[in-house]
Amino acid sequence: MNYTLKVAKIRRENDDTVTLCFKQPGLKKIHYKAGQYLTLIFRINGRRYIRPYSFSSCPGLDTFLEVTVKRVINGIVSNHINDTIQEGDSIEAMSPMGDFVYEPESTFTDVYLWGVGSGITPLISIAKFILAFKDDVKVHLLYGNRNMESTILLDQIETLLNKFRHNFSVKHFHTKLVVEDIKPFLIQGRIDETKALKILNENSDLSNTAHYICGPAGLKESVNAALSATIVKANNIFSEDFELIKDPADFKDIHTQSVNIQFDNRQHTLEVAKGMSILEAALNADIELPYSCQTGNCSSCKGRLIEGEAKMIGLRKDRDDLKKDEILLCCSHPLTQNVYIAI
Repeated sequence: MNYTLKVAKIRRENDDTVTLCFKQPGLKKIHYKAGQYLTLIFRINGRRYIRPYSFSSCPGLDTFLEVTVKRVINGIVSNHINDTIQEGDSIEAMSPMGDFVYEPESTFTDVYLWGVGSGITPLISIAKFILAFKDDVKVHLLYGNRNMESTILLDQIETLLNKFRHNFSVKHFHTKLVVEDIKPFLIQGRIDETKALKILNENSDLSNTAHYICGPAGLKESVNAALSATIVKANNIFSEDFELIKDPADFKDIHTQSVNIQFDNRQHTLEVAKGMSILEAALNADIELPYSCQTGNCSSCKGRLIEGEAKMIGLRKDRDDLKKDEILLCCSHPLTQNVYIAI
């Protein structure tokens, strides 16, 4: 289901980041979980763009539906949002999605939130929810940035610290500063395996802790390496992926192929270059297929493989929910010349 949301307020977080505050729809309210994302739809220069942005607001607590968007170099949509969206504008949005969530019935004693840069957005939503509704859970935020000036949502972090000092702690990691010893909450450098393990070892019992990781691949690798040296269970570790990680070796059997797609009562034939997903090729050909996350985590771009063979590359999680003949076009690549897909 799609919604039309009105921008009630725009809050600038720093030089290259804004928060869009949407009014809830008047009739059918949007329900979401802490950590989920909202997919926004734009038409820029005649082309449709769909982008998912994590909620930075907290369900049951914040009045507005909020997403925080950092400008990306050459990012068509992020620059459009930062430079042109104004209060009062209406934006089309899809229903909330995502499984990087904190479930209210969870029984964790401690929740660690590991983030870098714009990775703070779902983490702050989760932090606010736990601190507001789970008084017996301790929240630890480990957050990396260049310096304090570039830190996104710093005001909200400071507000939470002042209000929940008994069960909320924050360690900032700064890469462009020489940190003074008198500031123990500031740590010089990025979050690496050694620093992460040192922090984990400060907790005498990690058996009932949860770990949410949101940021670049290096952060995930470092934190997961540190966690592997502890007793933390694998199913207590949650990771949000903003991009597909592709191994060049996975493309050895893939070549440029023609693909036939049946969509919206029309048949389209397009060339899919090696290394390009079927979805990317379709969008480049101005075929407006449905999609959202582009990381293989949702099912918005699901299609049915009628003929031929295709291979999904870059999935971080098993998709046992897909039928034998179903594929996700955002991560699918044709293996044969006779690929025919119905959507």
